[in-house]
Amino acid sequence: MKGSERAELRAEAHHLSATVHVGQHGLSPTLITSLDDALRTHELVKVKLGKGADVKPKDAAGQLAESTKSDVVQVIGRTATFYRENPDIKKKKGDLPPWRR
Repeated sequence: MKGSERAELRAEAHHLSATVHVGQHGLSPTLITSLDDALRTHELVKVKLGKGADVKPKDAAGQLAESTKSDVVQVIGRTATFYRENPDIKKKKGDLPPWRR
């Protein structure tokens, strides 16, 4: 992913709320499935790591990105943003991106 693409996605993600939350169970298979589903429908997703999570945010972001075959857009504090394009989502010129719908 190019730096300019990453910058555009960071700007888009600024207004999003966290869709997936990492709790006391950490990076469980259920959490990975939940993130995978969110990426399939929205493409751009924020993940919030709870205070009880025993992994560092950047390490968790790397593991989640690898597990879901997505790109880490940014990690700020305990919030990470991921992007994975879904070729099945029909996109027309002038339509809102899937994360704004």
